[in-house]
Amino acid sequence: MNERIHRLRSRSLKAVPSLSDERARLLTDFYKSGVARTAPVPIQRAMAFAHIMENKAICIDPDELIVGERGPAPKATPTYPEVCVHSLEDLEIIAGREKVAFAVDDSVRDVYRDEIIPFWQGHSIRETLFAQLPEEWQAAYHAGIFTEFQEQRSPGHTACGSKIYHKGMLDLKAEIEATIQALDFFNDPEAMEKKNQLEAMAVAADGMIAFARRHAEALEKMAEDEADEQRRAELAQMAAICRQVPAHAPRTFWEALQTYWFVHVGVITELNPWDAFNPGRLDQHLYPFYRKDLEKGRLTETQAKELLCAFWIKFNNHPAPPKTGVTAKESNTYVDFALINVGGVTAGGNDAVNELSYLILDVIEEMRLLQPSSMVQLSKKNPDRFIKRALKIVRTGFGQPSIFNSDAIVQELVRQGKSLADAREGGASGCVEAGAFGREAYFLTGYFNLPKLLELALHNGVDPRTGWQLGPATGDPREFVDFDALLTAWSRQLDHFIDIKIRGNNMIEQINARRMPVPFLSLCIDDCIANGRDYNAGGARYNTTYIQGVGLGSVTDALAALKTHVFERQTVSMDDFLGVLDADFDGHDAFRRELLDNTPKYGNDDDAADAILQMVFEAYYRAVDGRPNTRGGVHRVNLLPTTCHVYFGSVIGALPDGRRAGSPLSEGISPVQGADRNGPTAVVRSAAKIDHLRTGGTLLNQKFLPQVLADDPGITKLAQMVRTYFRMDGHHIQFNVVDRKTLEQAKQYPDDYRDLIVRVAGYSDYFVDLTAELQDEIIRRTVHEEM
Repeated sequence: MNERIHRLRSRSLKAVPSLSDERARLLTDFYKSGVARTAPVPIQRAMAFAHIMENKAICIDPDELIVGERGPAPKATPTYPEVCVHSLEDLEIIAGREKVAFAVDDSVRDVYRDEIIPFWQGHSIRETLFAQLPEEWQAAYHAGIFTEFQEQRSPGHTACGSKIYHKGMLDLKAEIEATIQALDFFNDPEAMEKKNQLEAMAVAADGMIAFARRHAEALEKMAEDEADEQRRAELAQMAAICRQVPAHAPRTFWEALQTYWFVHVGVITELNPWDAFNPGRLDQHLYPFYRKDLEKGRLTETQAKELLCAFWIKFNNHPAPPKTGVTAKESNTYVDFALINVGGVTAGGNDAVNELSYLILDVIEEMRLLQPSSMVQLSKKNPDRFIKRALKIVRTGFGQPSIFNSDAIVQELVRQGKSLADAREGGASGCVEAGAFGREAYFLTGYFNLPKLLELALHNGVDPRTGWQLGPATGDPREFVDFDALLTAWSRQLDHFIDIKIRGNNMIEQINARRMPVPFLSLCIDDCIANGRDYNAGGARYNTTYIQGVGLGSVTDALAALKTHVFERQTVSMDDFLGVLDADFDGHDAFRRELLDNTPKYGNDDDAADAILQMVFEAYYRAVDGRPNTRGGVHRVNLLPTTCHVYFGSVIGALPDGRRAGSPLSEGISPVQGADRNGPTAVVRSAAKIDHLRTGGTLLNQKFLPQVLADDPGITKLAQMVRTYFRMDGHHIQFNVVDRKTLEQAKQYPDDYRDLIVRVAGYSDYFVDLTAELQDEIIRRTVHEEM
């Protein structure tokens, strides 16, 4: 890390996240002006985007090599009142909470009170959703049966393909014009709507060109005033780069990085997609530029590394927009989930690892930043050197990179209907979610609380927290004659609430398609121009809707406990068991120990428990997979929690596996915290018993003591375990390398452990920034002392 990068990194780490009113104010001013009042909605949205890009502050750090901020300063975070209007009370919560707070100046409060709230209140997407979604959906949402991502964010969750590295905005405008000229106004009833969408994309392209031009002008002025000759030359070169890209296609490594960054800022300024836009296969996109520049003597490896380090810092300058309420509970973090993929295979199916892949791994290790998140795609065609290099970063306790099975991702995407080449060029974004990069709009719609449905089944559809009849009456569990009757009751609750969730998803998709088109994002995703359709309205080549199942381990162990003790061993009646749960195990310590210590548990390669795991998975898969969405695609399943396993646990009473009321659920497809006692290989054998290839992603967390990976033999063993899991079609695995004592000390003395980073779910975070509940959950996870 040279002195420049050290300064940039230090300033990024020290910058305090703050709330900026700039975007909200510019957006409000635009709509108040009435200049686009008669224009179609897509063109209104494009003009609003262009207005923001032409008027927002230009922020350039004295040391920067890559330019562009979405706020007026690093970590100055915009708001999106057209999606969610934060109240003055929200602003107080955001500024005053102990964890993941944003500074809110009095001037921001004044602008919100006097301009933003009066104009947008009653007109946001969030208010529209809650006004139109049916009562049964809202009851399930408030009971914690599922969450809704679009409640405070917009659809997004996609990664960039290769298009922007081959075509500039002017090239895309030429494509748009050709598509408009080819529209058939005689036979196509949607021709006028397509024309509006296409014209909106052209306006958005102009807005981005203007944004880059404004940076070029600012850099030219800085160069004129710069006394240092070397920096003056750099500033002049940066200005020339901003004149070139993204109006035109990039020609060099530096231009390619700047191209992506301008596009990234454009996407997350237009709307706040959940999760953040990201570069996807970065080593594959940049490698041709890297090799060409090296060969022509325009670039050295040292210069390339410096540029990549500067690029990394740009991500770290962008906290996720603030969340409140349930949305904060399901994912309260500064991390915006831009996940950079490294490795994997080429479109032709060959080993994609190259020297730039290793250079990027060096940058990940050296920068040690929360953002961007990083992962390696590991294929059987990749060399062992690659996975071992990644694991040597993992053993530093950083929580990055996570490890993904490239061969499984390809099979998952092909099963979903993607072409083989598109699948091979895809990967994972957000936490673990698979997609065809640059060609797919895959919406994450929210988390689904699988164990809550068992609680409803055990109370004949009544939520014991409220007394409401939320689910169908599936019978008095005391009258169930066998385990199949119990499983049938749970499955009926599942089917009922999946129906409610999908009905809501389809309504929300239509609202976003009509009210919140994203013409700039649509420019960047294949087939939106050719189809004349917006990204939010089915314009992409592939259109998938995901529902994320949570608590797989918890519901498996709870069902296993009932099967074992009520129906097989008959050591307790269902009536007595329900009484124990109502008492939250108070006065029943011996029975609780029996549940914890002498009952089949998922994660131990125990067929008795794992067979139930498979039943639960199959029921969830059947309930969701293939159900149509409104964009020409279908619903799929994945299994990940972010931090929602903590929130979902808070709305569930005691469970039959021995879990006390309000405690977190299992996370991802990981076993219940502390339930896996037969070592890490038993965990992966259990986890491999579900069919990962029929999901869009699964998340498996493991924790090791540092000494296990302290030497090369330890790294080799872990690499072999990962390879073994992936041969069984496991999708993903990630590691915390830390001991319990360190975590307990960090919780007690946070000021002494400000830089302690842990793997939470599909992302890493500072341990001291996590809630106490989440800290305790991570501490309780099984720590493996050997492999």
